Amino acid sequence: MATSPPFPPYAGDPAGGARRHAHWWQKRWVRYGALITLLALSGLVILALVREQTGTEGFLVGLGLSVFPVPLLIAAFRWLDRVEPGPWRNLLFAFSWGACAAALIAIVANSFATRWIATATADPSSADTLGATVIAPIVEESAKAAAVLLVFLFRRRDFTGIVDGVVIAGVTATGFAFTENILYLGTAFGTDQLTGDRGIASVTAATFFVRIIMSPFAHPLFTVLTGIGFGVAALSADRQHVRRVLVPLSGLLLAMGMHAMWNGSSSFGEYGFFAVYAVFMVPAFGLLTWLVIWTRQRELRTVRAELPAYVAAGWMGPAAPFVLGSMRARRLAREHARRHFGKSAGRAVAQYEAYATSLAFLRHRGRRGRAGADFVVRERELLRELWQRRGVAGPALEHAARVAAPPLPVYGAYGNAVPYPYPAYNPYRT
Repeated sequence: MATSPPFPPYAGDPAGGARRHAHWWQKRWVRYGALITLLALSGLVILALVREQTGTEGFLVGLGLSVFPVPLLIAAFRWLDRVEPGPWRNLLFAFSWGACAAALIAIVANSFATRWIATATADPSSADTLGATVIAPIVEESAKAAAVLLVFLFRRRDFTGIVDGVVIAGVTATGFAFTENILYLGTAFGTDQLTGDRGIASVTAATFFVRIIMSPFAHPLFTVLTGIGFGVAALSADRQHVRRVLVPLSGLLLAMGMHAMWNGSSSFGEYGFFAVYAVFMVPAFGLLTWLVIWTRQRELRTVRAELPAYVAAGWMGPAAPFVLGSMRARRLAREHARRHFGKSAGRAVAQYEAYATSLAFLRHRGRRGRAGADFVVRERELLRELWQRRGVAGPALEHAARVAAPPLPVYGAYGNAVPYPYPAYNPYRT
């Protein structure tokens, strides 16, 4: 006997009726090709510019040393995105944009602006200071914010909240810092080659300590402020036009301000850098880390609160809200499916978890009046994806619920608690 309703036919089937043919520039392969070409050309140009400034040997040394923080930062942002993981292509685009396009824009614009100021004022030292504290923050944060804006505009379904903004912004800034570190470390190595310095006393070691050990999170921290602004805009209703513009702009201005303070710390005296690092950078990093983790926990609570409606309608089993609202239970479900049914089953369960989470967020936005005009179509698409994977995901979720949920105490005749063999979770208790 069937326990779930049959999937209703899709009313929006495009088979009937003539389709409007898209123009050639609207086709996906054209847009992808243009984007890949742009990023590839930017990468080649930035590679040539950095190599020209550092030399081949300096470039290779800078490249090798700059790689160290990249896997750790990418893993950290990917961990934050585990509740509703976005597609890898978005992260790849963000990193490529930061490392290639944004870095190229920054090098060209900063050099041009600094030279223009030096020529206009006839004071090269003041021009360098002004360029580092004013021009560079504006140019670099704007160039990095462009990647967040593009994902926000053209990958709207993948950009649903603060965590998505933080992840895209952080990965973009990680790519930008990677290229910038190659330039700084390669230049430092060239200086050491000229002066003959080696070891801990070298400029390369000092640059590595400051940029790779002490502050690998500096650029991600700045740009994350912009990402939070776009994340708040994504949570806003479509009719809130002013808020959707002002909040991202405010985040960008904050990012520029913190970046300017960081770049200008060296001019605050002998210990200005360490004072800014201890008083502003570390507390800001801790506060933003807490905010993002709190947001992630709120997303899990949203999943637990929204999915029982689909349980009541028969689309999911009773264990789904509990399992999908717990990262540990999700992992147990994937491991169970992979261990007993193979890797493809594990991937199917992971996809089920991602689609169910998107469904919960979609319903949450709909109840608050923040869903788009395609709410019904999108909900139907997500339900179809869940329905196709229910055979594999259902048993895995049930197993995870039995393992992860604590038992309810049942009191015997003399008041002693004895274990109750079922999960302590009621999917309708919200």
